Amino acid sequence: MERFAFMLHALDTGDVARKFPVARYLPDRVVEAALVRMPPVVVSRITGVRSEHAAAEGWFVGCTLTSRQLLELPVAAATRKIIRTGRIAERLGARIIGLGAFTSVVGDAGISVARALDIAVTTGNSYTVATALEGARLAADLMGHPVDRSEVAIVGATGSIGAACARILAREARYLTLVGRSAERLERLAEAVRREYGLACRTSTDLKESLRRADVIVSVSSAVEAIIDADDLKPGAVVCDVARPRDVSRQVAERRDDVLVIDGGVVEVPGEVDFGINFGFPPGTAMACMAETMILALERRYENFTLGRELTVQQVDEISALARKHGFRLAGFRSFERALSEDAIEAVRRRALARVAGRAEVGSAAGR
Repeated sequence: MERFAFMLHALDTGDVARKFPVARYLPDRVVEAALVRMPPVVVSRITGVRSEHAAAEGWFVGCTLTSRQLLELPVAAATRKIIRTGRIAERLGARIIGLGAFTSVVGDAGISVARALDIAVTTGNSYTVATALEGARLAADLMGHPVDRSEVAIVGATGSIGAACARILAREARYLTLVGRSAERLERLAEAVRREYGLACRTSTDLKESLRRADVIVSVSSAVEAIIDADDLKPGAVVCDVARPRDVSRQVAERRDDVLVIDGGVVEVPGEVDFGINFGFPPGTAMACMAETMILALERRYENFTLGRELTVQQVDEISALARKHGFRLAGFRSFERALSEDAIEAVRRRALARVAGRAEVGSAAGR
């Protein structure tokens, strides 16, 4: 039996209150002060992960910090807490641990954690990108914007994840715009894509203009605050937000019911998996970063797989092939941490078409 662990943390103090009801009556700063002193915890045992080739079990282990604390505490303090959580996984017998949510972006994105632990570490970013792009393709098809016939933009294209996305999408897109802050770096990436895949990409440092033109957007910037606002997107646009912290403002969800924002794919786990807790996903499904850890355990690849800020097309292709081998597959969509059905996507598409038609009628009337 192969063994793995995956690290969770509270997104905010509301998550803490669900476990400890008294927390809902306390100020956030009091709850967070208590979390800093609280030791890491074993959250639940995971059973029933089974493919045609192997079986695995594991544990969710909890790093007792919120998202805000992981981003705002001194890097050394946050990293020490993550390492302490990883040591629990070691004692449980796990041979690889996945870093979930904001534990995967602290400091050097897992490198220091891997050096300190005696088990393998992965951030899950390779399979996260693979499923995000797969989900973006499927969502774009459902919205009537096939990637091979639509205007596609990658925001944050010159980062390691963005560059990998650019290369992957260049294999199928015809109209690809690379968006970033450095014109020089964008041009270098565009030239590399042209040499490797024969696609002439546009480049742009004008984020707002690029967003207004795009049908399909993959956003992977390293911005600390949201950079995509409600007025930036045209009706019917599809945005796959891979960045954490998020690139897309929550105002988009509140004000734009004619655009589709997805977080990436929900992954169906092979076997009769029991996670021991309900984290808001349909039964038998998980986040892609969780799934990457399980895939590596089933494959007996107890090695540091995705660490740091670097990500290659080869890693994404490799983990995708291993996922197919072991029976993992995309099972649905999520938007701002909530499940999104195909019926909901169809409703967005209809509203977008109605809005575009309404604008056309107004323009026609104005021209008469």
